[in-house]
Amino acid sequence: MASIAQIVLLLTDAELPVNADNINKVAKAANITVRSFEVETVVRALSKKSVESIIASAAVAAPSAAAAAPVAAAAAAPVAAAKKVVEEKKEESDDDMGMGLFD
Repeated sequence: MASIAQIVLLLTDAELPVNADNINKVAKAANITVRSFEVETVVRALSKKSVESIIASAAVAAPSAAAAAPVAAAAAAPVAAAKKVVEEKKEESDDDMGMGLFD
């Protein structure tokens, strides 16, 4: 599917129509195997929206995703600390039982 996306971008940049025939021609010229149902799915999706509008909407969504990354990292820190505490308690509880491997 990634190769189809690259072919679509290539066709768009060359100002050629994005259709199944052109996608298949470029794929054949580049010796890339593409599945016909994936090509049809992409062509069907692009009949409703232009590549430019999809790229524009992705560019608008990207800053909000970048802003969410520090929040996710901040949320992960307490989880990691809690796991460390749990692991330490497990290790201590093994010693208290007096049944070590080499006792």
